[in-house]
Amino acid sequence: MTLKTLRNWVGRTQSSEDLIAPWPARALIATLDEKDPAPGTGDPLPPLWHWLYFLEAAPQSKLGPDGHAERGDFLPPVPLPRRMWAGSRFRFDGAPLAIGETAVRKSEIKSVEPKTGSSGDMVFVTVLHTISGPRGHAFVEEHDIVYRDAPGPGEKPRAAKPAPTDATWSKNIFADPVLLFRFSALTFNGHRIHYDQPYVTGTEGYPGLVVHGPLLGMLQLELARRSNLAKVPASFEFRALSPIFAETSLTVGARREADGSVTTWIANASGGLSQQGKVTFK
Repeated sequence: MTLKTLRNWVGRTQSSEDLIAPWPARALIATLDEKDPAPGTGDPLPPLWHWLYFLEAAPQSKLGPDGHAERGDFLPPVPLPRRMWAGSRFRFDGAPLAIGETAVRKSEIKSVEPKTGSSGDMVFVTVLHTISGPRGHAFVEEHDIVYRDAPGPGEKPRAAKPAPTDATWSKNIFADPVLLFRFSALTFNGHRIHYDQPYVTGTEGYPGLVVHGPLLGMLQLELARRSNLAKVPASFEFRALSPIFAETSLTVGARREADGSVTTWIANASGGLSQQGKVTFK
């Protein structure tokens, strides 16, 4: 499969509709170990919680070896075996979604770009999602997916650079396999790197179960917004830098900046920077 052929997927679109039901939001509150009241009809859906909806339900017979839906339908058939969530950018510039409403997500393949890194060939696919509800446009998300080569013999993840140590707010979390399982279940994510220990270590070459990039991103934004309840997020972006593995502690950090924005990050148990991001407020 040539890059020219893969780029034929640029501009491809799909649309899905879903009811913003209360149960997934209630289950996420429990998974994040928060004490929020049970959400009810009309309550606003917090930013990023749309990841509990618009879920793809590929038939079991149409799954690839990694547990994802087979490539070549909406997403291009990138011939590299390892797939990761590389990052996302959000602009919350419309009316927020609310529990009990029906919402629509329109998705478009925005770009397909090859790169070469220290670990080999990579292909980045960017998907643009536009979400709307009964009151019109809600927000947009750009989602970056990276596909990578299989690991070389004895390959190990590179050591992460040091994370910031000057957090205004922070939270410590133990990323056990149950947390990963519950988030996978809530997002109907069959990716085996999050729950299949023999697969993730034997096939993809990681030392343990990988913590979901979107879970880490949600933890970043949740800390920032819960520490600034009088404000409403206007934008959020995050980028994955180094994987975090289950059975370890992680620290969610957030720092208030002079311009009113909040810098966010995830630090692994050794203080290495796993993910970084930025929140702005309206």
